[in-house]
Amino acid sequence: MSERLLVTFNAGSSTVKIGLFALTEAGPKRVGKGVIDFREPPLRFRLIEGPDTFDIALEAKPGDALDIVLGEAFRRLSWHFDLGSVVAMGHRIVHGGDSFGGPVRVDDAVLAALEALVPLAPLHQPQGLGLIRAIRHLRPELPQTASFDTAFHRTHADIVRRFAIPRAMHDQGIRRYGFHGLSYRFIAGELARREPALARGRVVVAHLGSGASLCGLEGGVSRDTSMGFSALDGIPMATRCGALDPGVLLHLLAEGYDAGRLEDLLYRRSGLLGISGISADSRELIDSDKPEAREALDLFCFRIAGEVSRLAATLGGLDAIVFTAGIGEHQPPIRGAVVERLKWLGLELDEAANAASATRISRADARVAAFVIPTDEEAVIAEDALAVVQAGGRTA
Repeated sequence: MSERLLVTFNAGSSTVKIGLFALTEAGPKRVGKGVIDFREPPLRFRLIEGPDTFDIALEAKPGDALDIVLGEAFRRLSWHFDLGSVVAMGHRIVHGGDSFGGPVRVDDAVLAALEALVPLAPLHQPQGLGLIRAIRHLRPELPQTASFDTAFHRTHADIVRRFAIPRAMHDQGIRRYGFHGLSYRFIAGELARREPALARGRVVVAHLGSGASLCGLEGGVSRDTSMGFSALDGIPMATRCGALDPGVLLHLLAEGYDAGRLEDLLYRRSGLLGISGISADSRELIDSDKPEAREALDLFCFRIAGEVSRLAATLGGLDAIVFTAGIGEHQPPIRGAVVERLKWLGLELDEAANAASATRISRADARVAAFVIPTDEEAVIAEDALAVVQAGGRTA
């Protein structure tokens, strides 16, 4: 008899990460993972099963309906896994607003509520909801669950969540929500397992990828984060601007920009790409000798260090910093430049450990410890999906 499987989906703006988990007595255990890349034809499906990697060109084209793309991906997956043994499919959904404090089984009412939140996360929410609808079409018998990036930050104090705007607007939902919560939840758990004493203290986690944010944890609980009302706020990202004086938006509106043009500018043409004019990929900027590339990276690291300092003020001090996600896990020059700006807080880098991307990259005598811990959002989604299915429905 085939082992039972869970499948997870982590939708980004241009890729979808797929996780395959076997259900064991100890919980979900990863048995495979894949990525569908939508950025250019031919669409690619990269599948990893144990030590083997398969790079598959899909016949589907960019712009094809998601059920067509997924249908072909499922067909390829079925050559490696028994998809008839799948018991549920779980999704990362970026925005749950204030309605969802934990994972839920997706039904028509939940889907409608999440659709209403699309304007708050226009780059990611439509992709996640599109996947849910595509799977409903392809596998209508399977339960689907949603795990929310915003839910982890519902522990913030009211003063952290508020903007200095009229109270009625706050009451209507214009407030700071925070994102990347599944990643922070995983790191909080991993740090507690590896360094329990430090995990009980004051920790800043830097989730640095194409989307990037930071989170201040106290005893593993989120107290503050860099992203706010939308996934645009905070530090600069690959193509997103980060914090921006709203006066700039007023100026651009007066210059003739409309909402659609502003959205394109802030989400897709700013950040590292906008500053450098070269690339949104920090690896390419690190390898470039152009001054614009250096300026983009310098600003990126400057803003990260500044946000660490702000979060330390919220926490009332700092005991450790954790770097995670694609840039945080794999790019020593970025980590080094950030830590260099934070020496005044008590951070001291072990250069050899940082170059090797070791787990602990701070010197043994540093007052503030620094770590590199890989994140695993799909593992959190799988655990949530199993909990919801076992509970028979909603757990939020």
